[in-house]
Amino acid sequence: MSKKATYTLYYWPVPFRGHFIRAILSYAQADWEEGENVPALMSTKPHNQPIPFMGPPVLVNHEKHFALSQMPAIANYLGEQLNLLPESAEDKALALKIVADANDVIDELTLQGGMTMWTQESWQAFIPRLQKWMTFWEEELARSSSNYLVNTQSPTIADIVSSTLWSTVTERFPAIKDLLEKTAPNTALHAEKLWKNELADFAKISWDTYGDSYCGGQIEQSMRKVIK
Repeated sequence: MSKKATYTLYYWPVPFRGHFIRAILSYAQADWEEGENVPALMSTKPHNQPIPFMGPPVLVNHEKHFALSQMPAIANYLGEQLNLLPESAEDKALALKIVADANDVIDELTLQGGMTMWTQESWQAFIPRLQKWMTFWEEELARSSSNYLVNTQSPTIADIVSSTLWSTVTERFPAIKDLLEKTAPNTALHAEKLWKNELADFAKISWDTYGDSYCGGQIEQSMRKVIK
């Protein structure tokens, strides 16, 4: 009988919210596997779930008999487990803040998971807000004097999530890549550096596995119609 992986990640087969967790696990060369039948797990009553949750990702640490949902919480937990957090309490808090910002960005990009669909008018109106989000990363890079978000020799969860956020979406939407390079050039370079070096194997496997899919469903179709 084969040994069970240390971690199981339950998420959809798309490079979206759970992809941040995949990237962290992959960078750390953690022993993990993809969980099966996410819809069935979601529909299970909370007392029978590994942890009460509404939607994935969910991470199970089999060695610790511990489960966790909510992407920023999982990222922070793995940062502790896999030594991917900065040293000071202040920089740990800033790293988690950046992870939470990334979570907000993808929520806004998909209109809160497809609660409505994009139109040309609503997308054009959103572009300045997306640019403001991009400048958050640019400003964090400019302000940083510690190892979070800048030291690609020893990246933290903030670096890994940031690179995954911007690299994944810009690979699939060239117009967003153009916007990022124009609005936040240092952010674009920082994301690309990790994606093509420390995360290169993960990036290749991701593309081979998921192709140019992003978040899936009608909301992705909506995005592709308006992002030109």
